[in-house]
Amino acid sequence: MKKSTFLSTCAVLLAIMMLLGACSGSTGESGGKTEEPVESPGKETTEETSPEKEGDGSYKLGKEALEFTLYGNYDWYTMPEWGGDIATQWIKDEKKVNVVPVSSGGNAKNKMATMIVSGELPDVIWMERGADMEKLRAEGMLVPFDDYLEKYPNLKKWAGNDTIDMLRSPDGKLYQFPNWYTTQPNGNAGYVVNKKIYEDLGSPSLETVDDLYNYLKMVKEKYPDVTPLEVGQKASGIDVMVSAFAEDRPFMFNTALAVPSGDKFVSLFTDPVYRELIQFAGKLNREKLISQDTFTQKIEQVEQKVVSGKVAVFVASSPTELGSKGNNHLRAQDPDAGYIMIWPVHKEGLDRNKIFPGDYKQLGWNVSVITKSAKDPEAIFEFLDWLTGPEGQRLTMWGPEGLYWDGTDGDVPRFTEKFIEDITGRDELMGSLVNFQWAGNTVYVDNSKTAFESSLPIEKQNWETRWQSEITWKTQFNATEFVNLDPSGESDEGIISQRVLEIYEQARAQAILNTSSDEEVNAILDKAESDAQKAGYDKLLKYKTDRWQENVQKLGK
Repeated sequence: MKKSTFLSTCAVLLAIMMLLGACSGSTGESGGKTEEPVESPGKETTEETSPEKEGDGSYKLGKEALEFTLYGNYDWYTMPEWGGDIATQWIKDEKKVNVVPVSSGGNAKNKMATMIVSGELPDVIWMERGADMEKLRAEGMLVPFDDYLEKYPNLKKWAGNDTIDMLRSPDGKLYQFPNWYTTQPNGNAGYVVNKKIYEDLGSPSLETVDDLYNYLKMVKEKYPDVTPLEVGQKASGIDVMVSAFAEDRPFMFNTALAVPSGDKFVSLFTDPVYRELIQFAGKLNREKLISQDTFTQKIEQVEQKVVSGKVAVFVASSPTELGSKGNNHLRAQDPDAGYIMIWPVHKEGLDRNKIFPGDYKQLGWNVSVITKSAKDPEAIFEFLDWLTGPEGQRLTMWGPEGLYWDGTDGDVPRFTEKFIEDITGRDELMGSLVNFQWAGNTVYVDNSKTAFESSLPIEKQNWETRWQSEITWKTQFNATEFVNLDPSGESDEGIISQRVLEIYEQARAQAILNTSSDEEVNAILDKAESDAQKAGYDKLLKYKTDRWQENVQKLGK
């Protein structure tokens, strides 16, 4: 961002925050609240009929029309046309639900602030857990879900009480509907290996860090036009490799800028495991074993290399999508080509079964909240609860019955021959539905895929599902106790966090790209530690420690 643009944005945000403070007043009521319900953006002003309740006081989805607005609080998110595909058209026709999008316009922070000040909140906000959600809750803008949990049982059944309790706010109530929550391991972080190159080089051992280093040198010598180790944009794969240097060490502690030690968080910059990782990364860069433009390349460049087979090893937090695409492309040209995955590498002497390149959290990814602008919040909750159940998940993953699945065995869909043969059409449909998956049920989806794929011969199995079940799901760390550690951006700790993040990113790039020895790497990290402490790093670490220990208590550990 150019400096002038940044300053202009800051000025706008400052003005909005001043307005918000003026609207809050001394009564504790939320900014912009009026005596009459506020019309949500995109909602028609004609009189509507509320969905009809059953005799037990619950709503019945599909009996009456339900329309609500939904805002995705992300710069990147643009909701596709509701009804523009066969799945959401089916929901529109059969369940009488219409979802009206509210766009962020590519600037989610400004859009959210403007809606709060104006009082024109959408009915549903799809957003991250944490400080921003809690601000809305504290201002009295959100609807609690506690009265709905028994009436509509899917969330309680599939997420479980532990997950629900972790999602509760300080007032003890539940305001968040989780997305891709789980009660079993999931995740894709790990190592993808070019099968043709690997076999051509004699299929050497790839178990330890030394094995990997020696293999990359062999690749460089024999395949000069191939990237030995692809680490993605901004060297993100390097962070994944921290898992190789210590047991029970997923990369999430790098991005959290804090490392657990006993019952508190300590500095990342002084951590010996992190230093060993960055020293190794600097060595890989000096010997040209990783992409020399890794900090500047775009995702399209990474994809092109993987799909064309110009990568020997690809390490990333989620390499399976590109790995699958590359595998299908290469196998179409040569049945002996493609990609495989290997068990995560580890430093000599460590237990391979305690190496976790990625992590998973019971709470999943993000959440949906229902605002007090919603005319029928209970009906919206009932829809989300249906969406997270087996019928909703089958529909928003694989489309309506009769195309890629036909009937069920219990709750599990019976996939058709078309699911196996029409890979292009199936993947296009699934891709078109990704941005409607606001209430993903990981356990249901993963178990449905695995049950089906395990019945097929290996050559017909879905590449991603095979390696998930064989390797990646087995090598992800349960990080549920480390959720919701980030402070609000406007708080003292939030301002410190932003400054420490800047120090971290600058030091990391310099240590990898501009050093000729381990000593130079250590000097850069020493300077980063000093700068971070001057910025208030200890205060941030204490804040994260307190949030962590609150989670530990909630989990009863």
